[in-house]
Amino acid sequence: MRTPLDKFYPLIPAGGVGSRLWPLSRAHAPKFLLDLTGNGSSLLRQTYDRLSGLTQSSVMIVTGESHAQAVREQVRELNDTDFVLEPSPKDSAAAIGLACAILYKRDREAIVGSFAADHVITPVGEFQKVVKEAVETAATGKIVTIGITPTEPSTAFGYIKAKSSLGIDNAPSALAVESFVEKPDAATAADYVNSGEYTWNAGMFVAPAELMLKHLKENEPELYAGINAIAEDWDTPQQHQTLQKVWETLPKTAIDYAVAEPAAAAGDVAMVPGSFTWDDVGDFDAVTRLNQEKTGEKLTVLGEKSNVLNQDSSGLIVTHAERKIAVIGIENLVVVDTPDALLITTRDKAQAVKNTVADIKELNLNELL
Repeated sequence: MRTPLDKFYPLIPAGGVGSRLWPLSRAHAPKFLLDLTGNGSSLLRQTYDRLSGLTQSSVMIVTGESHAQAVREQVRELNDTDFVLEPSPKDSAAAIGLACAILYKRDREAIVGSFAADHVITPVGEFQKVVKEAVETAATGKIVTIGITPTEPSTAFGYIKAKSSLGIDNAPSALAVESFVEKPDAATAADYVNSGEYTWNAGMFVAPAELMLKHLKENEPELYAGINAIAEDWDTPQQHQTLQKVWETLPKTAIDYAVAEPAAAAGDVAMVPGSFTWDDVGDFDAVTRLNQEKTGEKLTVLGEKSNVLNQDSSGLIVTHAERKIAVIGIENLVVVDTPDALLITTRDKAQAVKNTVADIKELNLNELL
């Protein structure tokens, strides 16, 4: 008899550019392909390694066609059958939904776990323990989210309210979800954090593929019909032709809106608290903090360290160009030097980098994106 873990298929949606990490993160080199923690592995590679130790099945990656070669180079273990290439960005519901449909066609008992490609998580053992509880909970007929204990009243994440235990033997931490709340304003976020009743929604889902598809059919019938048509021809000679024909007709929407929120309202969602440290590495302030926590250095240098001359400065310097960089007496700086663009800001203004990206788009300087 198969255990829930025997039916578990991890999935990595690898999309998005990471505009707050410009000019390091670009359309051709998004943040999930970068080493932002200084350990020699990209965020995607780290995600793959965390998941590959959890299951006997292979890990599926969904990414854009333009990133295919880079992803293959970073994850050489990937089989063609576990590689889904999106012809164009369609948001998370299409990416995760198609993967669920493909896996459900291959295995009617499939339990799918979706984990973003660009998160930093430690320790790995604790993460895997939580995922195993999520798989056990999903096997009872639940869509399971992994909740992260908030460290601040952030407005950048959705929130999950969950209190009552589900009483599952192999998943003692599993709780019934009362509600999802999308990114609140600052005052509301502060109330959530102070109440102690909410966790961050980190965008990690574990669920029976059949249940995910059921809610997708009910709430996004057009999207469901499209991905189902693509999945029907997957693993056949018509796979590529059908994908190209149908993909562009799919509506864009997030998996939270298409599945998680309505499923929570129907009582089909559970939450397992994430007892590990988690960061979505959303900006250069986060990159600085993560590296300084690891090394204890006041000034983090990513790239060729000999290019940087430092006198009493702190913060982050990313050097991907040939020139030398001298910094003197500047606290909490951020310098990102690439061959075609130079960013200079401070850690507390790191979120504003997205505004510069918007300016670049408005000026039609597309070669810099």
